Amino acid sequence: MANLKTKYMGLELKNPIIVGANNLVTDPENLKKIEKSGAAAVVYKSLFEEQIQLENLEQYEIKTEYNDRNAEMITLFPSGSENESYPLRHLNNLKKAKESVSIPVFASLNAIADDTWVEYAKELEKTGVDGLELNFYTTPEKFERTAEEVEKRQLNTFKKVKSALKIPVSVKLSPFYTNPLKLISELDNAGADAIILFNRLFQPDIDINSEEIRFPYSLSNPEDNRLALRFAGLLYKNIKASICSSSGIFTGHDVVKMILSGSDCVQVVSTIYLNQIGIIESMLGEIEKWMDLKGYGTIDSFRGKLSKNRLKDPQAFHRAQYIDFEMSTTAILKKYRVIN
Repeated sequence: MANLKTKYMGLELKNPIIVGANNLVTDPENLKKIEKSGAAAVVYKSLFEEQIQLENLEQYEIKTEYNDRNAEMITLFPSGSENESYPLRHLNNLKKAKESVSIPVFASLNAIADDTWVEYAKELEKTGVDGLELNFYTTPEKFERTAEEVEKRQLNTFKKVKSALKIPVSVKLSPFYTNPLKLISELDNAGADAIILFNRLFQPDIDINSEEIRFPYSLSNPEDNRLALRFAGLLYKNIKASICSSSGIFTGHDVVKMILSGSDCVQVVSTIYLNQIGIIESMLGEIEKWMDLKGYGTIDSFRGKLSKNRLKDPQAFHRAQYIDFEMSTTAILKKYRVIN
């Protein structure tokens, strides 16, 4: 029988399927179902500094939040009882989640300033989680801000958090960098335990009837996994950190693709919302069936088999434009059933 064990952030996981951060995991009953369905680990819902600001400060206070910080401050956490403070509720629920299941539980953090990144990270570590996931992204706001400035700040933030914690630290990136490979290499050299490819960000939309901006939540699509597949293939054997693919992973066959490209594991969310938690068991069955059919006894026996380092023609990972002989008009129309 196929052995699905893999390693992630220095931990041995029973299989490569991790449930990514989402609202479902905040329900204790869902956590139990996730564990029972066979998931190897869970990333708990993210702690957002922006959420803390919105719930505890008036708009004016939000704009001037950093003005009054000084060396005499004892804590950056808002004052108040556990029932009043969003971060304290989050920490308490995270601790309960960790205690309720036997599989690894990872915390997730989205902060703004370096001091809050570090302090929140320390508080999350105290809950007993097995590791911490940092979500790095920057929404373009200033024309004069350079890519180098953005990446340097994020790298420095990572170094400060990593040096302050004892648990493993991963980084979940967006794909919106001039050269993600360069930043990933620097994070790897700085000690990142894992890189997650990629963060799925909210994008605004416009309601033309009300003429208002809205922020619809949209699940990923199966074809969204191709970007992670490409970068996993480029990173395999080129970094020490674990590689975890995210977005657009719906079936066991999708998981196999990611492992073939070089991923150690995957994170799934959309497929759970669409197909319910039990889909994890089906996905694991598909992986086992494929491995048995192909004669693979372990995940490592085929991991990275189709990565850039293992292919005779690595150009597949470098092509970015459609090539006429590969994507003819007739082939495209047949694919979408416009013609027979």
